[in-house]
Amino acid sequence: MEAQKELKRDEIAEELKWDLALMYKSIDQWEEDFKRIQGYLDRLMLFKGTLKQGPARLKEFFELDDEFSRLIEKLYTFAHLRSDEDTSHSQNRGYYERILSMHHQCSAALSWARPEILEMDENQLQEYLKSPELSFYRFALEKMLRYKPYTLSEKEEKLLAMAAEVTSVPYKAFSMLNNADIKFPKISGEKGEEIQLSHGVYSQLLENHNRKLRKDAFEGMYSTFEAMKNTLTTTIDGAVKANIFNARARGYSSALEASLFKDNVTPKVYNSLIDSIHENLPIFHCYISLRKKALKLDQVDMYDMYVPMIPEYDLKVPWEQARTWVMEAFQPLGDEYCKVVKNAFTERWIDVKETKGKRSGAYSSGCFDSKPYMLLNYTETLNSVFTLAHEMGHSMHSYLSNSNQKYHYADYSIFVAEVASTTNELLLLDYLLKTQDDPQFRTYLLNHFCDGYKGTVYRQVQFAEFEKHIHEKAEKGEPLTLDSLNQDYYELNRKYYGPELENANDLIKLEWARIPHFYYNFYVYKYATGFTAAIVLSRNILSGDQKKTSHYLDFLKAGSSQYPLDILRHAGVDMEDPASVSGGLKYFDTQISELEKVLGI
Repeated sequence: MEAQKELKRDEIAEELKWDLALMYKSIDQWEEDFKRIQGYLDRLMLFKGTLKQGPARLKEFFELDDEFSRLIEKLYTFAHLRSDEDTSHSQNRGYYERILSMHHQCSAALSWARPEILEMDENQLQEYLKSPELSFYRFALEKMLRYKPYTLSEKEEKLLAMAAEVTSVPYKAFSMLNNADIKFPKISGEKGEEIQLSHGVYSQLLENHNRKLRKDAFEGMYSTFEAMKNTLTTTIDGAVKANIFNARARGYSSALEASLFKDNVTPKVYNSLIDSIHENLPIFHCYISLRKKALKLDQVDMYDMYVPMIPEYDLKVPWEQARTWVMEAFQPLGDEYCKVVKNAFTERWIDVKETKGKRSGAYSSGCFDSKPYMLLNYTETLNSVFTLAHEMGHSMHSYLSNSNQKYHYADYSIFVAEVASTTNELLLLDYLLKTQDDPQFRTYLLNHFCDGYKGTVYRQVQFAEFEKHIHEKAEKGEPLTLDSLNQDYYELNRKYYGPELENANDLIKLEWARIPHFYYNFYVYKYATGFTAAIVLSRNILSGDQKKTSHYLDFLKAGSSQYPLDILRHAGVDMEDPASVSGGLKYFDTQISELEKVLGI
């Protein structure tokens, strides 16, 4: 691998940067909107104590609150996107901190609203639910009523809202360490050249066929996190305690129950997912054994988990080629869908290249009054192409929901957030398998799917189990020490990866320290459920049955107008049916067998 030059933002072509001027042409415009916040807040405060006066009054409050929320979200979206362009840019970081702080202040000031509604007696609440004035907000009210047992007094709600700014500090501290302050070492390349490690470069190096280079990158990465181990123990401990505090303050039985409640999902779904994976760990262990044989290794290790099983197959995918593949792969979703995808490229919704200080990883982010922007750190690997397809799935989900729902119901649930993204990845996989004749490339694609299933299902469920475990320990009053975190993670890693990695490199015990999702309050399991649903839905789309495709597009347009499990059922998959999970695992097993066949092992 050649020496990597860390590019500055002004060295990147404009067409490879997102165009945030579509939101605000200048920071002065952003400041003008920021000044409007207080006026909205003052008007909303006039409703305090009046929501019991009748359905018309509550409707008026909801409508004004929606306007206010739209403004806050637009201000926040612009500020966080600007900040993520260069996380070390203090001025842009300042705008982000200002709107985040203001959001917390406004939430605290308006924390009286839900308790005031839920303090009504049952007869009055039923009157509101049946009133024609509130017909649009009926589902929102029904969801709100579910929270009645967990809603506190006005004074207590205000205290919890005020505390939100404090309880977000562990994640903010981790984010600054992980994206701005962290200093990775340089390692020697294959020709003795210096390679500066970064999050993006590390991912590339783990796909390199030079095992020493992979090992050096792995040890360089984790030795960096080991140097910050005590600080990171403190930040994850703080995040877990914040989740437990919020859950107990409201009367939930656990932090897990509190997190799942919003989506109307019970802990049984979460626990059943873990149980299903435990029952099918032998399939994963077969994958590990196949990887060991394909790479011709006497002993496989954690830094061998991402390198392609095909020997010396160097695939570089320029950005223009990635665009073409993605556009072609999405054709089964119809002309309307593909037209919007084309707009995403031509209207500069995407920030493509890794640059100095830019936030690591990839995401889709926007609001009702913005484009659904995408942050990438594109590296011309096949993984980067699939990441593009993945984030485009998120953005198209947002675009179609925003275009077909009014603001109040436009923002889809996090529970279904990974479905559209993973469906797009599977459509891309199918397209490439059908159009690429090179046997090595096809083998590479099967390898990619198996690696993707490993990373999105087994690995994420491993994360989910670890997250559940550390919350349960803390809920019992057991301290989360560095030693306990390391030991628990290493043992869980050993269980999941099986006998071939029973004595994996000791540094993997620190993997928990570099995973931002452990600060997202039980998010990771949704990757696994999303992948499981996506396998079913992608098969439906590729069947050519237009009715099934139409149901899938309905799912993308539904926003939060129904509970997420109901929206998925209409799309064609029932996530409460264990067969949905087992079907995905069987598909993975089939693909492992196919990969073994083409590898000739």
